[in-house]
Amino acid sequence: MSILPPMDYKNTLNLPESPFPMRGNLPKREPAWVQDWQENNVYAAIRAASAGRPKFVLHDGPPYANGSIHIGHAVNKILKDIIVKSRTMAGFDAQYVPGWDCHGMPIEVQIEKLYGKNLPVKEVQAKARAYASEQIDSQRKDFIRLGVLGEWNNPYLTMNYSNEADELRVLGRILEKGFVFRGLKPVNWCFDCGSALAEAEVEYADRTDPSIHVAFPFADKAKVAAAFGVTDVADGAIVIWTTTPWTIPANQALNVHPEFEYALVQLDQPRATGSTLILAKDLVEKCLEEWGLSGQILATTLGENLEHVGFTHPLAQADAGYQRVSPVYLADYVTLDSGTGVVHSAPAYGVEDFISCKSHGLKDDNILKPVLGNGVYAESLPLFGGQFIFKANPTIVKALDEAGTLLKAVQFQHSYMHCWRHKTPIIYRATSQWFAGMDIDNSTGRSLREMALEAVDNTQFYPSWGRARLHAMIANRPDWTLSRQRQWGVPMAFFVHKETGELHPRTPELIELIAQRIEKEGIEAWQTIEPADLLGSEADQYEKNTDTLDVWFDSGTTHATVLGGDNDPGIKGSHASELTWPADLYLEGSDQHRGWFHSSLLTGCMMYGRAPYKALLTHGFVVDGKGRKMSKSVGNVIVPQTIADTLGAEILRLWTAATDYSGELSISDEILKRVVEAYRRIRNTLKFLLGNIADFDIEKNAIPIDRLLEIDRYALGMTAQMQEQALEHYMNYEFHPIVSRLQTFCSEDLGAFYLDILKDRLYTTKPDSYARRSAQTALYHITRALLKLMAPILSFTAEEAWKDLYLGKAQPLTIFTETFHTIPLARDNAPLMAQWERIREIRAEVMRQIELVRSAGKIGSSLAAEVDIYAQGEDYALLAQLADDLRFALLVSRATLHSGDELRIEVTPTEAEKCDRCWHHSSDVGTNEQHPSLCGRCISNLEGTGEVREHA
Repeated sequence: MSILPPMDYKNTLNLPESPFPMRGNLPKREPAWVQDWQENNVYAAIRAASAGRPKFVLHDGPPYANGSIHIGHAVNKILKDIIVKSRTMAGFDAQYVPGWDCHGMPIEVQIEKLYGKNLPVKEVQAKARAYASEQIDSQRKDFIRLGVLGEWNNPYLTMNYSNEADELRVLGRILEKGFVFRGLKPVNWCFDCGSALAEAEVEYADRTDPSIHVAFPFADKAKVAAAFGVTDVADGAIVIWTTTPWTIPANQALNVHPEFEYALVQLDQPRATGSTLILAKDLVEKCLEEWGLSGQILATTLGENLEHVGFTHPLAQADAGYQRVSPVYLADYVTLDSGTGVVHSAPAYGVEDFISCKSHGLKDDNILKPVLGNGVYAESLPLFGGQFIFKANPTIVKALDEAGTLLKAVQFQHSYMHCWRHKTPIIYRATSQWFAGMDIDNSTGRSLREMALEAVDNTQFYPSWGRARLHAMIANRPDWTLSRQRQWGVPMAFFVHKETGELHPRTPELIELIAQRIEKEGIEAWQTIEPADLLGSEADQYEKNTDTLDVWFDSGTTHATVLGGDNDPGIKGSHASELTWPADLYLEGSDQHRGWFHSSLLTGCMMYGRAPYKALLTHGFVVDGKGRKMSKSVGNVIVPQTIADTLGAEILRLWTAATDYSGELSISDEILKRVVEAYRRIRNTLKFLLGNIADFDIEKNAIPIDRLLEIDRYALGMTAQMQEQALEHYMNYEFHPIVSRLQTFCSEDLGAFYLDILKDRLYTTKPDSYARRSAQTALYHITRALLKLMAPILSFTAEEAWKDLYLGKAQPLTIFTETFHTIPLARDNAPLMAQWERIREIRAEVMRQIELVRSAGKIGSSLAAEVDIYAQGEDYALLAQLADDLRFALLVSRATLHSGDELRIEVTPTEAEKCDRCWHHSSDVGTNEQHPSLCGRCISNLEGTGEVREHA
């Protein structure tokens, strides 16, 4: 008998075929997809496909138009994109209109750096507008590169003429409702900005200042004696403690707590101010020890008895300009935590000081305000005129010492307010500003604070702890300082009476006339308007207000200037025809509880009595792998553009989604390497799926769902379960569980189970066999479901795979016009799921036993094993129904079921020959002369009717 030459049976297998590459080559491929989306106007196609659906509005918190985007920007925009895409695919009309914050100090500072200071206002505004436009173009390009789809050709800009005009209209509206007033109050003041700051523009950093204890001599000993219930007192002083010596020249009062006990102490050794001191009784021992003094308590009294007792300014002996008396006022904010229990009050430089002094009748005109806007004392201030206040601290300490009123001075490190832009210390400074009052009477009958707190209670928060944080901020915040002393900003376009300081009685009407001019010419129009243009014969009595609006008012009113407000006929809204009010969601970093969330809440309540959003979502800040903040000096800055150019924006998107954004987001090269590996596993799964349905046409080749093989029906049920979980997480804005579930699904549910079992049937059965078409029908639905679920996160990859799914067919424009897949389920899905979950448990134990045999070196592949399973009851019935398909489910060459008392598994190496085509070991290998290296099953699949499968 002649020996036939060996055949290469590889070509007889149905091996996967797909142009979808194993390697993503993302940095090269992604820009092509970005270009494709833009050239084919994919966003417009999504809008057309979504028309008529329920609206979902995520209102974009505008990034500031200055500088390149950083990793925090990337996280923010990617999270928004995931939400908008997932809501779109969930069946909503979810439009995304990106925006930019364009006015304000940072841009004005850049203009000063580039072109110098003291430019005419008109020139500053022109250059600032041009600069902002350049920055927007640069940032927009980088955002688009991240795969973010939106209305990039028509974003909202706070410097658009229509937005500027509507913002002024909003100001007019809240003025009419009685929320706006002008007054003298201490505000956060930055010397470098030369302007008031918003609460959100203040940060804290450590600073070292002189800590001083200062004596205020008795001005009226008789009143002191009466307060302590004694007949007479010797010369003496009351003692205060402060870490801001520069405020001493502006002292106008002292504060004590009405319920604290204060002591009159007789010193063993008299000082320059006399032989007695007054301080809180509980602090006497500590203070005397700290000052190196000794003495005895002569008498005590409650703080309330010291009210209105006068004490001489501690610099009165140094210069006649300080020969004044500081009365004692009662104040609940005095504590015994540190100091002396007595607080010195400079009403121009402290909020509590100001409130206390005003409540005791001090008039605005009588408040001492020696510090100028640049931080220098007025020249008229005795001893210290012309000096910068912080540099004057040592000089003031020295003057107090020479006057005999300094008890002690040491250097003290403490947390102190700083400007978030310049990183320089700021102060409270009393200036005449425009405010939105938190508690003043207005036409609504409810205070702004009351409305805002109620609105917080009615808002949904992600994470939930945001509610308490924002509630506390609103409950404790001061009035909102609306005015700024800048040039590049929306003007507070008021005409103010030169003598009375009152607004023109026709202010609402005038604001609308000015807004109409701004709508045509921009804020620059205010510079060209003269009082005579609008006031006629009254023009000489009024002057133009030169303040601009706080930039947080710009972004905080975009719910009106962009969304259009609460069906507000007076505010047009640049995108009101597309978007709805209130927004379904605002999403920003956790710092925006005191920023955009905060300002939007207040303007929404002033305008419409409620928050302009239904829900708030906050994400944490990005830190490196060791939990450190990103810093150029540390060298741990990771730039999103670099990630996109080296690894691909898809990796950045996957990292963002896979990270729990409710806390800090850690990123490093090592972390990104792990993300790349996770991405590769997902991509490999997609390649397998696409390759195995390349010759499948759902219209021609599909098998009815109820006729699919059992394991195929189970795989669809398994996919439906996974999809249900993922969709619930999408709706709750929880993305890291989705990534985790997708990874598990790809690697374990598919890779290590279903696809592992399926390979034999896909590769070895006849191409158009029932067994193979059953598998392909299931794989088709699994692939569509998987691609749609990952599309909001892995947008580039899903789009690429979606096009490959339609190879040879009419190519769809984009996956993003689709909704999430409806997975068809068999009628027996519920019992089938339970049965196969148990089969998987048993299979896992079989695989564990096989691994033990493999580790002992007795077998290589699991197909070289034979398995005997002993079972009883439900387990026996469950496995028995699989019949010969049991071996395919277990990936062994023989599986024999026996009746036994308990589940027991025996694994033995097979002695049968291995089939060259399917790699199974079978006793019938070699029985066919034409194909001596094949098993009977493969011969049937090649030349006969083909094998029959029922279950696996």
